[in-house]
Amino acid sequence: MTELQPQYNAKEVEDKIYRLWEKSGFFNPDNLPKSHKKPFTIIMPPTNANGNLHAGHALVMTIEDIMTRYKRMRGFKALWLPGLDHAGFETQVVYEKKLEKEGRSRFKMNPEELYKEIWDFTEENKKNIKSQVRKIGSSCDWSREKFTLDEDIVKTVYQTFEKLNKDNLVYKGKKIINWCVKHQTSLSDLETADSEKVDKFYYLKYGPFTIATARPETKFGDKYVVMHPKDKRYKDWADGQKIELEWINGPITATVIKDEAIDMEFGTGVMTITPWHDQVDFEIAERHNLEKEQIIDFYGKLLPVAGEFTGMKILEARPKIIEKLQSKGLVEKIEENYKHITKTCYKCGTMIEPQIKEQWFLKMKPLAEPAIKAIKKGDVKFIPEHYKKIALHWLENIIDWNISRQIVWGIPIPGDTEHQVFDTWFSSGQWPYAVLGYPNGKDFKTFWPTDVMETGGDLIFFWVSRMIMFSLYNTKKVPFKNVYMHGVVLDEKRQKMSKSKGNVINPLELIENLPLDENKIKAYRNFATKIWNASRFVMMNLADYNPKAKVRLTGKDKKTLKDFQKQIKEITREMDGFKFYLASEKIYHYFWHTFCDKIIEEQKLRLLGGNAKDRACSQHVLLILLSELLKLLHPFMPFITEEIYQQLPIKEKMACLMVES
Repeated sequence: MTELQPQYNAKEVEDKIYRLWEKSGFFNPDNLPKSHKKPFTIIMPPTNANGNLHAGHALVMTIEDIMTRYKRMRGFKALWLPGLDHAGFETQVVYEKKLEKEGRSRFKMNPEELYKEIWDFTEENKKNIKSQVRKIGSSCDWSREKFTLDEDIVKTVYQTFEKLNKDNLVYKGKKIINWCVKHQTSLSDLETADSEKVDKFYYLKYGPFTIATARPETKFGDKYVVMHPKDKRYKDWADGQKIELEWINGPITATVIKDEAIDMEFGTGVMTITPWHDQVDFEIAERHNLEKEQIIDFYGKLLPVAGEFTGMKILEARPKIIEKLQSKGLVEKIEENYKHITKTCYKCGTMIEPQIKEQWFLKMKPLAEPAIKAIKKGDVKFIPEHYKKIALHWLENIIDWNISRQIVWGIPIPGDTEHQVFDTWFSSGQWPYAVLGYPNGKDFKTFWPTDVMETGGDLIFFWVSRMIMFSLYNTKKVPFKNVYMHGVVLDEKRQKMSKSKGNVINPLELIENLPLDENKIKAYRNFATKIWNASRFVMMNLADYNPKAKVRLTGKDKKTLKDFQKQIKEITREMDGFKFYLASEKIYHYFWHTFCDKIIEEQKLRLLGGNAKDRACSQHVLLILLSELLKLLHPFMPFITEEIYQQLPIKEKMACLMVES
């Protein structure tokens, strides 16, 4: 019988074990023993193919691997399908940073050349990421691996677009959008961040009225003054009434508009509107059929309507505009510390400039209604449960989605003359059924709908809700029965780790013991050592063990095994309830404090006492406990448990611990 090495050498063991798993073919559910009939499916959230994995990904891989290995050992036909995401805008942002470092700009490159460069960049990253996923120990089915730019995925995306078009759910329209001046693209509401800013707040004289604004640079085209129809202060002003007044660049004619969108409590209860550069103003203009004029161009500079300020950047022009208004006696007062929320690009922090632009939009209400029904009915279970409320709130207040992006990297929108691409979430929202070969693929028929979608809590709107909507629209079924949301891994400044932010920690460096939380890593390294030493002790005492010999267990032995069975039941219950933290704690404490501290210590006397029958009994009990504990530990600690299992002297042994019952 082989003896375990004095120490567990992860570097030596882990590559060898992963090769054993891949060779066994058991990552592929089609190769599992015939007893594995009932499908269990997790579709891996496709990792962005634009850099290394980070600690957040390591968490995703760990949780999903625990689920998959557990179900595989419970006799399910377990499929964990891996994939990578082209990640549209996010990848282009990462690549633009690379170009900046090289002193290049995407705006000086032809689109085909840029696309080719980003393609090569993602191909390189894909290789790297796949080797990292293997290093973590992920037992996913590489034979089914997908990429969001694979031909069949793109075909599915186009079919959905066609269907949406036919059902009048897609339209091209000139509407107000979020525009990132730095990246020169529109963004959906979800791709903007709310940032608190402290600015000056200006009270300006507009004819007989006082208006208040933090953005005087937008006011050049303001020729409508709006108030609430029920505001008693302005009851003598009639809707449509004209007034002549002196403004920034000379005299203008303004029109009075009455509209209920005005907040009577804010400022003076009167405001002028800039429909081209503000969502609320745009909606007022639409309701009253008013003219809309662009004041700021797509690069954040003032247009000729601004007269002498033409070509100036907003922040440079602002104090000069105020100076001019002061010289005309049109500034009533200036508040110094006005705190307000502004929208910024979620990737670069640049202030969003609302603009009117012709874009592709998706009508969301008809897609959201079936999703709301399915969630309320409990077709999708959220873990933790509070995410259900969050998802429903967003779906019930949903607005049309701008699905076109003015970037090179992505899936081109068919028939679009401006060569725009789909928002990346439009394709990844279709990921679960697209990767299974919807509508006629064998995998779609076997593994749809999937069992679990496991992802970060921050993707509830971006991705999870959209997958539910698209799946119900196309397949009439929810895409998964359970949504397991984990927390977000933060850096030391408590910011989310993100490749485009450049604040990521490579999990392979963590494996090399870089301190994420040094004490935790040390504690689990000590636990691995404990498992190894305990297994080594048991196996060193099995040299004369005869598995065929009949043993007569004592009452105490039977109680030990019975108590252990109770533990297994409890652990199984926690696993089935997705409470992996409780299950792992129970296994940890049983192994360390019961098996090692008590049982092994008690058995030492029997093993060394010279009574052959007693020794055989002790060997039998220790071997049962050890082999069962390795099974319980395997989903959490796959490498070390497989290495020990391979050397265990037990009778009916499977090719891998991975498929033990």
